[in-house]
Amino acid sequence: MRAIPCKNNYSSGQRASVSNEAVRNAVATIRKVATRDVRFRLAEGAGTDAVHGDPEYSYAVVTLEDSNGLVAEGSTFTLGAGNDVVCNLAESLAGELKGREIEELMSEWGAFGNRLASHSQLRWLGPHKGAIHLALAAVTNACFDLWARHRDLPLWQLLLDLSDDALLALLDLSYVEDVLPAGRVLELLAGARPTRAERSDVLDTGYPAYDTSVGWINYSDEVIAENARNALDRGFDAMKLKVGSDDLERALRRVRIIRDVVGPDATLMVDANQQWRWPLAETACREMAELGAYWIEEPTHPDDVMGHRRLADIAAPSMIAAGEHIPNQVLFKNFLAAGAIQVCQVDALRVGGISEFLTVSLLAKHFGVPVIPHVGDLGQLHRHLVLFNHIALNNERLFLECIPHLAEYFEDPAVIENGRYRTPSVPGAGLKLR
Repeated sequence: MRAIPCKNNYSSGQRASVSNEAVRNAVATIRKVATRDVRFRLAEGAGTDAVHGDPEYSYAVVTLEDSNGLVAEGSTFTLGAGNDVVCNLAESLAGELKGREIEELMSEWGAFGNRLASHSQLRWLGPHKGAIHLALAAVTNACFDLWARHRDLPLWQLLLDLSDDALLALLDLSYVEDVLPAGRVLELLAGARPTRAERSDVLDTGYPAYDTSVGWINYSDEVIAENARNALDRGFDAMKLKVGSDDLERALRRVRIIRDVVGPDATLMVDANQQWRWPLAETACREMAELGAYWIEEPTHPDDVMGHRRLADIAAPSMIAAGEHIPNQVLFKNFLAAGAIQVCQVDALRVGGISEFLTVSLLAKHFGVPVIPHVGDLGQLHRHLVLFNHIALNNERLFLECIPHLAEYFEDPAVIENGRYRTPSVPGAGLKLR
């Protein structure tokens, strides 16, 4: 599958736009809400890891139409079975959007999102985790997409244009205000604002990417070696290999194969997808660190905060990365405060959407931990969010995961050239399917 290139029509982030006061003041009321269950089969072996052997990349999609005829989409990500459950829950939550004016809604999204997450009956299905929280992500992301379309701006630019107070109003700081009160949010935003221009060159150069599709776990040794060579040819100098099976020797052999192909200077990460139990987790992390893994991702059960903390000591100087299955800001607060992760992989389709992603990004900034999102084939959205994090929060410019299997199905597909995400210029959050 190939991405369809698009042409940027701005320089250093300056984009011709009708996002003026008249547009902001124009009435745009949400009049229609719908959901769709969209699923895609992948090529043989693609998307496989130590615990997900038969993935069907799927999106629970929320579609919103406003009184001006603008149509927006937000989604969350699943692996097939249960996607319909998420759609049904999203439809229940999204019913409260009808009749709401989009600018008014987004001026108080933190409080509104809190009300959705605190539904007195539906919250029993979480709270703040599982299918109900995935549904909240789809609803939230649809609202952000509609807001950006209404302002005729790509999401990254809309977020960067906001005042610090307006950005704060997007957040629900419930249960994290002990370490991230509103004052600290404003302090972090204000502290990075004077140097934004120094980091805006990323809009022209593109955001660095790393390739995850090199090493799915069901690929043979010959395939991963060939994929690694192809990744180098396409400009990638960082890539990730799926490990995590009970056969540790196989995993170590595959790391050595890729290292032989890419050489000593390329960055190589490994991902165990939560599979290793004790004491295998200790042995595996020690061995992976000795092979120079830049990070070891999800080395054990995703709820085991202290287990990750223990492995962080064992794996040093390799880093422990996690976030794909950390569902909410409270758990992230505990992982970060405990020093259990050195790479925060918050995913805006796993937590409660873009709003909670921003809160977790601020938490990570508070604790001095870089944010490198998990994307689940939706670099589509995260290419916007890493630009905001880098420019507005001075998050380190490292790289963003690339999983391109479904790029051709999006109206504004992510484009990667010479190992870098090109800056999106189309209004919206990038989630709308063809």
